[in-house]
Amino acid sequence: MRSLLLFITALLFTTGLYAQEGIVFTKENWKGILSKASAENKLIFMDAYTTWCGPCKMMSKNVFTEASVGSFYNENFINAKIDMEAGEGLELAQLYEVRAYPTLLFINGEGELVHRAVGYQDAEKFVSLGQTALDPSRRLSTLAERYAKGDRSPEFLHNYAMAAMNSMSPDAGEVVQAYLESKADWSDEETMQLIFETAESADSKLFDYMLENRTAFEELYGERNVLAKLQQMIISSLDPSAEPEETLGKVDAKFQKAFPEEAPMMSANFRMNYFRMLGQMDQFAETAVGYYDKYGSESSMELNNIAWAFYENIEDVKMLDKAVKWAEQSVEMEDGYYNNDTLASLYFKVGNKKKAKKAAEHAIELAKQDGEDYSATQELLDKIKKMK
Repeated sequence: MRSLLLFITALLFTTGLYAQEGIVFTKENWKGILSKASAENKLIFMDAYTTWCGPCKMMSKNVFTEASVGSFYNENFINAKIDMEAGEGLELAQLYEVRAYPTLLFINGEGELVHRAVGYQDAEKFVSLGQTALDPSRRLSTLAERYAKGDRSPEFLHNYAMAAMNSMSPDAGEVVQAYLESKADWSDEETMQLIFETAESADSKLFDYMLENRTAFEELYGERNVLAKLQQMIISSLDPSAEPEETLGKVDAKFQKAFPEEAPMMSANFRMNYFRMLGQMDQFAETAVGYYDKYGSESSMELNNIAWAFYENIEDVKMLDKAVKWAEQSVEMEDGYYNNDTLASLYFKVGNKKKAKKAAEHAIELAKQDGEDYSATQELLDKIKKMK
């Protein structure tokens, strides 16, 4: 009997060892975690996550459970998994400037951040990240210290700029700018990558450089991505507190500078969305009608979206008649549940019972075919039937 108990105990112990292959995360509060890290002279690895973050869930399922990952991290770190939108996580997110998820933080027992990374990492990269955090010569805190002491050698600045950019460090912009100032020629691929991924404002020299070398950037990133980047920089350069006339004037000038041929259409599109964002619905409706009358759209989804925006926000019958036309065009392009529902809603709002009923019934028929939830359309149909 005693031998059997010893065997069972050994079996349970062995099974327990195999069951804990992945990272073991501490259940201590933040103060306790700091104390433990200080006492054991270890760094803290913090998985700064949110409950809605897809890549966070993927790392928890596919990476943190790996035996090689667990072996390395359990031996070298105090591991903490903290929701940045609950409890202590709210304050820690501010303290460590967490702006994207997952953010992977490495912190010493004094609470000082020594290294960080952002985004999904596979098992190999994640172990490599931990090795970098353990190496005082390579981690971000050391690079930041060298920078603060005046190291401006191009090789060092490039390495620091890349590390800061990839980790979404708050200092990334400043370091990239210092690196660019150390170089006379920005045309190599690595430097162009830094410019493309860190440039933010249309008021910067980087915006002008991208315009002057647009063809080269398009060869690297594609015409559509460069167009989107330049537009994003223009929007980012706007002052939210500025008066509408000032904002619209600046946008017109920037679009004209960046896209001379497309500038009128881009400015018209911006005005429409700008007034909608401000909640100035009369001006939104007027600019939207002007935009689609002049430029139209070849996208069924775009027409459906603008028609629905009018349904939700506009009461003027003449304007709603325009939205009906857009919804009809959308259905002609693609006969689907959602745009038929929009069309039925608009017919109902302008008082056309016969067409509203027909469109709603057709929308429900399509929804049934595709297994869509049509309860909202059924409610609409019931209201339509009660119309006089």
